[in-house]
Amino acid sequence: MVESRSTSDPAVTYPSRLGPAERAAAIAALKETELDILVVGGGIVGTGSAVDAVTRGLSVGLVEARDFASGTSSRSSKLVHGGIRYLEQLDFRLVREALIERGLLLQRVAPHLVKPVRFLYPLHKRVFERVYIGAGMMLYDIFSYTGLRPPGVPHHRHLSRRQVLKAIPSIAPNALVGGITYYDAQVDDARYVANLARTAAHYGAHVAPRVRVEGFLKVGERVVGVQARDLETDERFEIHAKQVVNATGVWTDDTQSMVGERGQFKVRASKGIHLVVPRDRFQSKMGLLLRTEKSVLFVIPWGRHWLIGTTDTDWHLDKAHPAATAADIDYLLAHVNEVLNVPLSREDVEGVYAGLRPLLAGESEQTSKLSREHLVAHSVPGLVVIAGGKWTTYRIMAKDAIDAAVDALDGKIPESTTDEIALVGAEGYQAAWNRRARIAADNDLHIARVEHFLNRYGTMTEDILALIRQDRSLAEPLPGADDYVGAEVVYAASHEGALHLEDVLARRTRISIEAWDRGVSAAPVAASLMAGVLGWDAAREDREVQTYLKRVIAERESQLQPDDQSADRVRLEAPDIVDVDKAAAAANAAAPTTKAAPRTRAPKATPTDG
Repeated sequence: MVESRSTSDPAVTYPSRLGPAERAAAIAALKETELDILVVGGGIVGTGSAVDAVTRGLSVGLVEARDFASGTSSRSSKLVHGGIRYLEQLDFRLVREALIERGLLLQRVAPHLVKPVRFLYPLHKRVFERVYIGAGMMLYDIFSYTGLRPPGVPHHRHLSRRQVLKAIPSIAPNALVGGITYYDAQVDDARYVANLARTAAHYGAHVAPRVRVEGFLKVGERVVGVQARDLETDERFEIHAKQVVNATGVWTDDTQSMVGERGQFKVRASKGIHLVVPRDRFQSKMGLLLRTEKSVLFVIPWGRHWLIGTTDTDWHLDKAHPAATAADIDYLLAHVNEVLNVPLSREDVEGVYAGLRPLLAGESEQTSKLSREHLVAHSVPGLVVIAGGKWTTYRIMAKDAIDAAVDALDGKIPESTTDEIALVGAEGYQAAWNRRARIAADNDLHIARVEHFLNRYGTMTEDILALIRQDRSLAEPLPGADDYVGAEVVYAASHEGALHLEDVLARRTRISIEAWDRGVSAAPVAASLMAGVLGWDAAREDREVQTYLKRVIAERESQLQPDDQSADRVRLEAPDIVDVDKAAAAANAAAPTTKAAPRTRAPKATPTDG
């Protein structure tokens, strides 16, 4: 085996770019290198584990069967929070841990991606409830302090009924007697995961999306690597590693079954759905936290939209494409309409998404009562499993997983340092934000556009601006999705690991849930821009668009179905792009050999790494 290049020197960094060439180089290295750590799974915990391991000086690989954050990690409530409801369950340790992480992400790790958000808790009883909930909010504030370091958000405040109605004109006057406001934080979850993947690459990890693990390599009882398959080329190869970390979330049990050993715990999938509603559908200066008969419901400010969620129901069907039903949507609308002057209807819903929580099974029959704690197990020698937990505490989960892995490695391995490591784009963000008016003027852009870039790319905004300076047409908004411009599509393919149209419309941007047509208008334009970077011919470009359109149709139809089984069946009528590409390749192989002319297009500028 060829030893990997050392990352023990903290001054040594590698390009944070994740384009096609970097992916090919990563796969070549994975074939030739015996890694210290191989992480399987490109969600929040997997990418976090790769960052943790590589910044300890270890040689690290990361493979993901689909796109980064394509499962649970892109379908959350987009909150970085302690979990108010866990206070009532007396899970003080979990709440404090999550609140400390919230402050760390807000202030040090990713201030360009994680932002404070204000919520109102409506009160229905004048005395007891105000005292009871107020005491909980006080604990929430106290737990968020780390020594003398402030939490990064303001403290809670009590409001009278009149003050609430002034701040939220659309709330029904008879829906409350007063309220308490408090702060948490929010994040674009999919962008955060993509930034984690880039950060891992920046420190020397070999990162490859669309590489599926199909089995484990064993010597005796010990796991020494995996059998992998590049889904883009259909090539099969082996990856050797001293320790493998299984961070596959709701797929944990499936991955463990490949080892031929029974897992030490089970992961149970709980479906949660969210609605996306235009911001003008009701007037409010803050979000809402509402009680339901089962749990809590959030109404969350999200740019020019509101997110309304979530549900909490058992899910035993397809894990890759959980489907929202008409009953799920009606449930959320009914609950939020209880407090609104003018009720929302299905016609007000511009987007819907469904995700699966990976809950540790066994404590209860109700998924809302299952543990949000995480567990780490060395199930067999050479294989560490991490499961459970909350999005907010991903860094702690990653640390615990890598701690377990390095316990089995020879030599003295440094402790985790991720509490001190900022993601790519974070260093210098505040200075760039302070200069946003000057940046806008220098690049002949509206300041709101520059603010949009800074809150998505941080100091990597300069890469986007370089693209626009070289091709001014890339500053044009995408059809039906005015918040996003062409440069962001090009950058997603050249720098952020996007290999397919869905990767861009569903995760690098959030067009698939924010646009009224769910990205139908933007799809052809985005595909054409990606083709220039990824070298697609006209047939491939058309396949990408048609596959995405079929996904939109299937999702819309599934959301009209009455139950999970019907919704799942309809959603699965849309094929995955990998299967479409395989079918096209098979058809081309069977057809007479005629070479299609490549599509001619103007070259797009590619900025250097920041």
